[in-house]
Amino acid sequence: MTPLLSLLVTSFLTVLVGLLPIVNPLGMAPIFLRLTAGSSGITRRKLAWLIALYGLALMVVSLFVGSHILAFFGLTVPAVQIAGGIVVMAAGWRLLQQGDDTESRERQAPQTDEVMLRHAFFPLTMPLTVGPGTISVAITLGNKGAATHELVPLGIGALLAAVAVSASIYVCYRFADRVLRLLGESGTDIFLRLSAFILLCLGVQILTNGLGALPWLAGK
Repeated sequence: MTPLLSLLVTSFLTVLVGLLPIVNPLGMAPIFLRLTAGSSGITRRKLAWLIALYGLALMVVSLFVGSHILAFFGLTVPAVQIAGGIVVMAAGWRLLQQGDDTESRERQAPQTDEVMLRHAFFPLTMPLTVGPGTISVAITLGNKGAATHELVPLGIGALLAAVAVSASIYVCYRFADRVLRLLGESGTDIFLRLSAFILLCLGVQILTNGLGALPWLAGK
């Protein structure tokens, strides 16, 4: 393997391993189904495609120019983590509570497909799928890559990894209903609750990471 190809593969695996567990498309699939309840299969397919595209755009921007954007607005990664962690925590808590109000949710008029498509970016993509945790990790990985001299193979590897993560989002969301159908009603409810709880914990972790990085709290 040539040195350039080795750098490309290393960059691909580093970014893939760094982003995929945080995005966690398989774990987020039941939450996607919960939030799109009442939508047609065609609308869900469109949403899966749009979320994958928006997620890819967010990851690529964060990897390559994220640090410059934050610097332009005078923001820091901890600030993004704190704000995003609060949003993710609120979303996870709301989804957990929805499990106890089935009757009231059934009485609510379902949102039209047009309205659901407007939610493709917020909140379905940001912050639920590609949220502050993913963005902060992508910015960190991008900064590490910029510190080296082999930018071309590293950039191509990072881009391919972002495409792979985006493809996994589409596949998991596109076929989420088939997977959960195999679990049955009880299994799906358990999976939904666990996913919502994990989302809540992820928000707490992101918030904790952001607070821990603040100099005046870290004792630096």
